[in-house]
Amino acid sequence: MKRLPIVALIGQTNAGKSSILNRMAHKNIAIVAREEGTTRDNVVATIDDAFILIDTAGLKDPNDDFEASIQDQIQDAIDSADAILVTLDSAKYFDHRDARIAKDALRSGKPVFLVLNKCDLGESLPVEEFRALGIAPEHIYYTSATTGQGINKLKTSLETLFEGISGGYDRGRRSASPVTTGASDSVPREKKSKASLKIALIGRPNVGKSSLFNTLGKKQQAIVSSRQGTTRDINRVNIKYKGRELEILDTAGLRKPGKREVGIEKFSAIRTLAAIEEADICCLLVDSTEPHSKLDQSLAGQIVDAGKGIVMVVTKADLLDEAEPTNYFGEENVGDRTAADFLIDALEKDFDFLPYAPVLITSSETGQNVTQLFELALEIDESRHTEVKTSELNKILNEAIVAHPPAGLKNTRPKPKYIVQTDTCPPWFVVHGHELGLLHWSWKRFLERKIREKYPFVGTPIKFSFRNDKS
Repeated sequence: MKRLPIVALIGQTNAGKSSILNRMAHKNIAIVAREEGTTRDNVVATIDDAFILIDTAGLKDPNDDFEASIQDQIQDAIDSADAILVTLDSAKYFDHRDARIAKDALRSGKPVFLVLNKCDLGESLPVEEFRALGIAPEHIYYTSATTGQGINKLKTSLETLFEGISGGYDRGRRSASPVTTGASDSVPREKKSKASLKIALIGRPNVGKSSLFNTLGKKQQAIVSSRQGTTRDINRVNIKYKGRELEILDTAGLRKPGKREVGIEKFSAIRTLAAIEEADICCLLVDSTEPHSKLDQSLAGQIVDAGKGIVMVVTKADLLDEAEPTNYFGEENVGDRTAADFLIDALEKDFDFLPYAPVLITSSETGQNVTQLFELALEIDESRHTEVKTSELNKILNEAIVAHPPAGLKNTRPKPKYIVQTDTCPPWFVVHGHELGLLHWSWKRFLERKIREKYPFVGTPIKFSFRNDKS
């Protein structure tokens, strides 16, 4: 499963970027208002399993105390995206800021599209007025996020662009043919290349990512500082462990929406998303001395949605050993239970949607369990490449149906017939049958639990598709 490409919507305020994202995503994800500068944080949507679209904050006067410099915002978006949509109001002449945005985007050498929005208002300027921006005529689109005019054409052009890129970005388009394996029930797919295993460190600012990065790499390549937001770029280090090449990615920390600073930190969200998409396995770092937040859960959800392996890494264990449980978790110390016990209980409760994710308590200061992270990464990589025989899958499916027959409507009941595995990284299963649209989410989760009882798929999400057969 190759990563999805990232497309960044950039431009000045009130050009309609949020409305374009909502129209492409077929739902209201971004807040839309007449007031300029409504978007304060990046809004992300996956568009038809073809690419990821990011609506960035509008660019204002850099002298505004609430805004960062245009150059910093533009450059971070350009560095992280695979294609760039420069968005303008089609009824307004472009100014020096628009010209600078377009110039910097074109200088990157990446595909740049000019989106002239709000063309439904009937006041659009002719395309000749925008040719001076230097964007190729075939990449100029008049759109209306309100009526949908030009949106599908733009989306199709982006999809065609990414399909034509060497190596492709094809994620989610899978063959329906069964997977064949050897004699064993589950067989790790033999790796055809020695490409490095990419491991991304993901988490809030000041959670200890850079310290862990330095400890893992045994070199001070990242800046270690107690000041939040030190890491701006994705730092990398390559190491070899048990004959396997590993590449560690250290990302900028993310604060919860509404708490992010402007400029560099605002666009660190794009870099973190890019790191998740690039990585094979993501380590979600949780500070042992602070209760985890909804942002941690949101990051975990992004990792799962991207189909990546995941490890819950508790940092600063040396401080946890000295802590009283009541200091951080509001619990009383009962008997011999420690702060670590209470923390693990809290993680299991708040991340109950990740029962398959291993929890590793580490300390970059003492080196506790740091190398164990490499062992887990190799184990998760093995799980991600695991293939299960079709006969074994159908045995599990039949057991699930007998143990818990799927509920339906009064005169209609879903009838799963058979299941096949169609992909790995992550493992992907397709269930065939009749009226499968009636299957309740709880039964789908039950089927996943039944599969994991025999094939744990440690640290990796597994995906399902449900297809109604014609006959």
